[in-house]
Amino acid sequence: MAIRILQFRDGASRAVAMLDDAGPARRVDGVASTYDLAKAALAEGVSLADAASARAGEAIDIDALLAQGSLLAPIDHPDAGHCWLTGTGLTHLGSAEGRNKMHQAAAGAAVTDSMRMFQLGVEGGKPAAGTPGVQPEWFYKGDGSHLLPTGAALPSPAFAEDGSEEPELAGIYIIDDEGRPRRLGFALANEFSDHIVERGNYLWLAHSKLRHAALGAELLTGDLPQDVRGTSRVVRDGSTIWEKPFLSGEANMSHSIANLEHHHFKYALFRRPGDIHVHFYGTATLSFADGIQTQDGDRFEIEAAPFRLPLANPLTTSAPETIEILPL
Repeated sequence: MAIRILQFRDGASRAVAMLDDAGPARRVDGVASTYDLAKAALAEGVSLADAASARAGEAIDIDALLAQGSLLAPIDHPDAGHCWLTGTGLTHLGSAEGRNKMHQAAAGAAVTDSMRMFQLGVEGGKPAAGTPGVQPEWFYKGDGSHLLPTGAALPSPAFAEDGSEEPELAGIYIIDDEGRPRRLGFALANEFSDHIVERGNYLWLAHSKLRHAALGAELLTGDLPQDVRGTSRVVRDGSTIWEKPFLSGEANMSHSIANLEHHHFKYALFRRPGDIHVHFYGTATLSFADGIQTQDGDRFEIEAAPFRLPLANPLTTSAPETIEILPL
């Protein structure tokens, strides 16, 4: 039975809930955050799911919390600077098509670097167990201050040229006291990006990714299904202007999750005890690739089994800022 961990606001306080496949959601007593629960599980030498089950308390109404806007992202860190947002691209079968379109104009008739990177993954992204495969494309997205829950507006900077969704899954990790990455589970994600900047030059990928991102309310513990199927849509003024299925899980990926994890956590910087990592696994489905130009007020909606709750966020543009650099 899959156990899902959620965080929510309870008046002026925070609380944690667990949700399984059968009964109602239950409050997890004695902890105020998923981070606290993970630290307790590490101290007790048990799984995150078992730590939650041992603390299961009264039943609560998750649908009411969702309607009230009380659900939080399923993970955060008391110090946002110790929560890393990173990701990998060109990891899914078919994911090169949209990226190749973006970069083809600059490359002319030549094979693009995106297509070459994708092909490397197809050929070497799923090595034998215990053996590292080819490294994927990797990017840094920000720290915990860039992480948003379902319902919150996704802010696009005033200088951005585009703000569009990327429906995908993210792995959630904590680094234990011995510096070992421990996977807490998986979350539904919108890895929001600036695709026009990236289209201009693939070397601007780093700029295009420094944006906020949203996570669905559930942290799914245990193993991820091999085949995850969902739907991504863009809603404008109450009407769906774009909708498409998206696929994830290793059956639909050119890299194994173990290979993506290896090439992220091989860097000692990312194995600092106590840190949280949210690592986005990539997608093959983008409204931008189909010519959709988003605008303020558009609502991104993402849903996929086995997650029970949808991820939905409106788009907004931040006010311009004047940055003055002063000598000291």
